[in-house]
Amino acid sequence: MTRVSRRRLLGTGALTAAGAVVTAAAAPPAGARTAPLAAPLDASLTADVVIVGAGLSGLTAARDLVAAGRSVIVLEARERPGGRVYGMPLGDGTTNEGGAEFIGPTQDRIAALAKDMGVDTYATYNEGKNVYYRDGKRSLYATDGLLGAVPPDWGVVDLELALLKLGGMVQQVPVGEPWKAAKAEEWDAQTFHTWSRSNSLSGGARFLMDAFASSTLSMRSQEVSLLYLLNYAASAGNEANPGTIDRLINTKGGAQESRFVGGSQEVPIRLAARLGDIIRYNAPVRSIATGSGGVTVTADGVTVSAKRVVVAMSPAIAGKIDFSPGLPASRAQLMQRYPMGSVAKFVAVYDTPFWRADGLTGQAVADSGAIDATFDNSPPDGSRGILMGFMNQANMRKLDAAPSAEVRAAGLDSFTKLFGDKAANPTLTAFQRWDNETWSGGGPVGVAPPGALTAFGPALREPCGPIHWAGTETSGYWTGYMDGAVRSGERVAKEVDAAL
Repeated sequence: MTRVSRRRLLGTGALTAAGAVVTAAAAPPAGARTAPLAAPLDASLTADVVIVGAGLSGLTAARDLVAAGRSVIVLEARERPGGRVYGMPLGDGTTNEGGAEFIGPTQDRIAALAKDMGVDTYATYNEGKNVYYRDGKRSLYATDGLLGAVPPDWGVVDLELALLKLGGMVQQVPVGEPWKAAKAEEWDAQTFHTWSRSNSLSGGARFLMDAFASSTLSMRSQEVSLLYLLNYAASAGNEANPGTIDRLINTKGGAQESRFVGGSQEVPIRLAARLGDIIRYNAPVRSIATGSGGVTVTADGVTVSAKRVVVAMSPAIAGKIDFSPGLPASRAQLMQRYPMGSVAKFVAVYDTPFWRADGLTGQAVADSGAIDATFDNSPPDGSRGILMGFMNQANMRKLDAAPSAEVRAAGLDSFTKLFGDKAANPTLTAFQRWDNETWSGGGPVGVAPPGALTAFGPALREPCGPIHWAGTETSGYWTGYMDGAVRSGERVAKEVDAAL
């Protein structure tokens, strides 16, 4: 947990203390000043490169370009750095991860950046048994057996056969270029739901494959291209270790293995502080005009003339910018076909992590209720307990417009069902509805439906004249994760530097 040391500014979360529901406040990041860095109204600036977005991808690109001797201005719509990495206020001066939070094996680039920023990691709590809730029945299972994180449903043999086949298909996908796979057209012509129903018979196997799509992408299996999901799994590795489904879904040895001391937001906060006053907050970019002399980027309160521009955001949100002249059709069409998932993170704070005494990890999978996956988000010393739950896809959409009290009640109902009556009475609750967040529009990642990758995939990274693209969606390895965001920033910085 991170202590919030400055006054809070209005945000999009919601929190509860002593039973009273109030609007959550987004804390201005310690070390990343806002007002002193804001450009004067109607300021005109010049730079070699202007970067749109101060998430991990934009900040990493800025770091590398500055190191290469280029002048850089970063324009950020929010009042904080980090993008989808966010320290959510809990209402008592501390924060908990309201966005991206985990790090695991082969996520080398976020690990290197965190080390450079002086941010350490610790193991995600993973001792005991997980909870499995399906068809109205609650059961417990160990995660250190042959099945790992897969619950022992009666359809598990059916599931294992399907996953074995799926893993073989993952190996056939060129990382970061799935449209080049030999069966790309066939796989991109169907959803993961269609494939899972054709390759399994049991209700248990089908539910768990749906849960796989929901927990990783915050999408229903009916909404995502099979080719996209295969590439997502193929990306869960690095140059020396091919991506696997196990690495994607596991805690121990997988993408959820560790957390950052002080919260993941410490990484972008410290990097932004190091970059200093090249960052302009509260400056949403409205238009990008391309001419013979380069680009003119117009944001609220500031206009920047530059030789090159990096748009470091998801394709869907990039589509909000007015480009003049218009973008090539392939890029414009791509941005229409890459929607964000639907997700909220809900946390409840308790005096102690009581589930640990009950022999539980705090991790659960459920087929009903507002929350379908959970983790133990307690601090490293276990001084108090924090349960975190994902409200995903259709569950989230039902609550997008709900009053805060209704969201709180739904979240606590899920926790109580999964972890018992002690979960019903937290000292604090908080949640972040990413669907309602203007500059994200959902989360955790932009996802391709059938047909998008084979028709428009190359436009994810291909520059449009002096306009370059970054963001975790553009990464080959660990697309959708913090590591992918950092990798995309490093890639685009080299691309831009070579073009200047």
